[in-house]
Order: sequence, then structure tokens, then C-alpha cells
Amino acid sequence: MQKIRYQKFNVKKYKNIFLLITTIMIGFIAYKNSVSSLDKESVIPSTTENKPIIDITSSVTDSSLSKDITYPSNVLNLSSWKITLPFGSDERPVEIKQPELSMYKINPWFMVTTQGNGVVFRAAVNGVTTSGSDYPRSELREMTNNGKTSAEWSSNEGTHTMFLDQAITAVPKIKQQIVVGQIHDNDSDVIVIRLDYPYLHIRVDGKNVHTLDSEYQLGKRFTVSFVVKDDQTKVYYNNSIEPVYQLSQKYSDSYFKAGAYTQSNCDKEQSILQCSTNNYGEVVIYKLEVIHQ
Repeated sequence: MQKIRYQKFNVKKYKNIFLLITTIMIGFIAYKNSVSSLDKESVIPSTTENKPIIDITSSVTDSSLSKDITYPSNVLNLSSWKITLPFGSDERPVEIKQPELSMYKINPWFMVTTQGNGVVFRAAVNGVTTSGSDYPRSELREMTNNGKTSAEWSSNEGTHTMFLDQAITAVPKIKQQIVVGQIHDNDSDVIVIRLDYPYLHIRVDGKNVHTLDSEYQLGKRFTVSFVVKDDQTKVYYNNSIEPVYQLSQKYSDSYFKAGAYTQSNCDKEQSILQCSTNNYGEVVIYKLEVIHQ
């Protein structure tokens, strides 16, 4: 009778095959899990990593800002203003009126702050000036008729109020002086808020008539109100209940102005090196309101 011969199972022979199959299965499971994870991420994106960043100007960016504050007119109500800027041709600086002003900005002379809560006004000492001044400005001038006509009002008719919430952030290096708010008539300024660093004061007829802050620090925020009625011009400082100064004077063909009216130029700065766009006066206005009653 023929004997049946059993062949011994050779473990070593199949060991490598077993390891190969196990590796393939593990890799397949890992791949499946990774695909599942990617699918979940694509459905529920990260709210922080994918947050859009809005470019306000070429050098001012803030991820917390919305497109609604791209222009200065979105921060301040500029419907009754025009702006004179520190560039253009000799004695003919650029002026922007409504409706162009509603969608106008220019870095760094007139733009929204990084935080989006104010408007920067800057005028360098080498800027273009108007024919009636030796100094440059980035300054608003009050208008009427939706910003198309120059405002003209009288100190003895009605009540005229301008409120400013602002901070002076820079002055020229040598002649450290800047005007940041004023009432003007058809001839010249009637009363101004001016910094002759570090003296923040009220100025009339070229003289300091009342010091608001004898140690003003650049960047310090403050408020000023002009209230004109019955030929009396009252000035309120930092929301004071009583006026800190009162001017008794009649004037007409008047209007408000606000912004950076730098009180220096290249001649005053005494050096070619200081005659540059890096030497300037600058103001940030956070709130600006004008009321005529």
C-alpha cells in the first residue's frame, strides 16, 4: 500500500508574503482615515485662518476692518466739506470737492487710520501752499449745497457750532507748530486752535489768548467746540460745561476749517535735509460735527 507523504508547512517561506499583505492593509486604512479627515475640513473651514484681510490703503491694513471704512468719508461726515491738499502746482494745491470727496483717499496725506476709527491729515513742510499762505495744509473747508458751494455765515445770525475730537500726532522738526481747527472770515482767521509744541492754545490775532495744555504730548486725544452766537464765540475744551474762552467780535462771510495746517516750510526748517516729505505736521480727527441753527 502506498504511503501518503505530508509536506511540512514552511513558515519561513510565507513570512514575507504575510508581512507584505499586513503592510498593505495598514496603509489602506490610514489612507481612508486621512481622506475622511480632509473631507471634514473642507466642509467646516477654520474661522480664524481663513479670515479675509481688507487692504485699506497701500500701507494701512487691519483684518478687523470692513470695506465700509475704506474712505475717510465713511468715518467722518464730509458731505459739507472740501479738502485742500499739500500737493499740486505752485500756489494751486489740489482741492477735492463733493461728490469726488466721498470716495477719495490718498496715502499718507488723507486716509483712514489703521484702527479704522479716525482720519489722518498730514502736510509736509515741502508741500504746495495756497496763494494766500506760506504754509502747506491737508485741511477741510466748510461748504454748503451738498459740498458744492462755499459756506458763508455771520456771527450775529443764528447759532453755529463745530465739535472736534482729535489728536495731534506730529509736528515739524524745527518749527514745531500746527493749526488744527479754526474759524475763518473773508479776510483771515478769526480764532484758531494751535499747537506751538508743547503749548496747545487758543490763538486770536497772532497771540496766545488762552493755554489749553502747557505740556501737550503728541498723540493725546482732546475735544474742542466752537459755539458762535450773538457776536460771541465760545470755546469749550474736553467737554467742559463752561467755556474756557470767549471772544466778543462781529464777523461775517465765515466758515469752519479742520485738519492739519502745518505752520512751517523749507525755509523755516533751516536745512535741505529737513525739506522733505518725512518732515510734517499731522492730525487725526476721530469725530467732526457742524450744526447751524
